[in-house]
Amino acid sequence: MRPSYRMLVGLLTGAFFAGAPAVSDQAFERENQALWADVEFQITRLRSELGWDRLSDPVRRALRSVPRHAFVPEDQRRNAYINRPLPIGYGQTISQPLIVATMTEMLNVGPGDKVFELGTGSGYQAAVLDALGTKVFSVEIIEPLGERARRTLDRQGHRSVRTRIGDGYFGWDTEAPFDAIIVTAASEHIPPPLIRQLKPGGRMLIPVGSRYLTQKLVMVNKDEEGKVTTRELMAVTFVPLTGQR
Repeated sequence: MRPSYRMLVGLLTGAFFAGAPAVSDQAFERENQALWADVEFQITRLRSELGWDRLSDPVRRALRSVPRHAFVPEDQRRNAYINRPLPIGYGQTISQPLIVATMTEMLNVGPGDKVFELGTGSGYQAAVLDALGTKVFSVEIIEPLGERARRTLDRQGHRSVRTRIGDGYFGWDTEAPFDAIIVTAASEHIPPPLIRQLKPGGRMLIPVGSRYLTQKLVMVNKDEEGKVTTRELMAVTFVPLTGQR
């Protein structure tokens, strides 16, 4: 029986974490390049589930240009270039590099596109989107995380990323519509405000499911007439969306 996406990721990344050595400042770039080479190899293994088998050149450059270690807490920096999610405090995580790569590729955005991100977290995904030349608008509900992400983004030169503290479930109405929306926490349903704020011809990526059940990464498309369609892509595991509904 062919292993599932979840099984492959668990087997491959578990091996890396078990043997991860401490990483010095001088080794970060080398570890960064090795990480993305491995991610690209894994993507070729998952072609039947993803529907594609390689990263585009712009996405590849953006991923390699953003230093992941700058977006994790100090006590996690030795693990920054291991292909797995890492804790960033307050019960939240920085997403696994393989997931960041696949979601960024599937979002299919480029210079000048407006992108809304629900869940700033560490600021890492926003930085990758900024490196692609998009106009990023990101909302984080946990105030200390949002403030720390803002400082990190500024230090790393991503000052054009717009951030704010609030409940991203409701989007960013004054900046809508968006060419694309990316949700970095699992929701039990697709938030109606985000569907409304998606531009005709736009797309949204969102993990749908609960903490205790299987989550699916879902692609939401809105055509030029405003008709919305959804498609399940693959099994994923994200922290749950928080906030009052």
